[in-house]
Amino acid sequence: MPTRPSALAELADAITATGAPLPDHWRTVAEPFTRWVRRPGLREQLRTHLCDLPAAEAEALVARSRETTTHFAWCLRDEPAEPFSFWLHEYKRQQDWRPGYADSVHNHRYHFCTTILRGSYLHERYDTTLDEDSGLVTSAVLSTGDVYPAGTCGTLLAHEFHRIPKASDRTMTFLVKSRPVNKWSLSYDPVTRTGQKHVPVETRLGELLATL
Repeated sequence: MPTRPSALAELADAITATGAPLPDHWRTVAEPFTRWVRRPGLREQLRTHLCDLPAAEAEALVARSRETTTHFAWCLRDEPAEPFSFWLHEYKRQQDWRPGYADSVHNHRYHFCTTILRGSYLHERYDTTLDEDSGLVTSAVLSTGDVYPAGTCGTLLAHEFHRIPKASDRTMTFLVKSRPVNKWSLSYDPVTRTGQKHVPVETRLGELLATL
């Protein structure tokens, strides 16, 4: 009997079937992603996917996942041939957050689509000004902001800035991310009014060898 494809494989096929060259036309991902995540029993299907993983694949999933100051980012699927990856974000209790990640005004190196599996969060979008010389954010003005409940879907492109200053306990989101389109991301602390550039360590090998 043929093996039934996993839920994530079905979503990957649905995104690939759009035929759009990704990530340059990332907004084309929103329609198949939204349609797929709104079918009944999504959390149960993701739970089944995790439970059915062979031990070696489960270990690989853990190895490519990471902790941030506000949430645990679990990389559920990352196939090199696919121009995207699937993630589960498990938000920490608000009292355990440390400043500097989701609660700062920031962009990402990649585009993504997301849906809230459980819980809720306050999501804010910002219009920002960048310094011509440093490239850092020098100001950020709130453009939209609202509390989004479970079931909400959204899309954010790499040049867009946002912030999640609050999330209810046990909030979880499911995301599809593009491959990086920028070499770094930017953040801005609205309290201290300082901007930062974030360069991932895996891109810094050349700099390491140059200074060693």
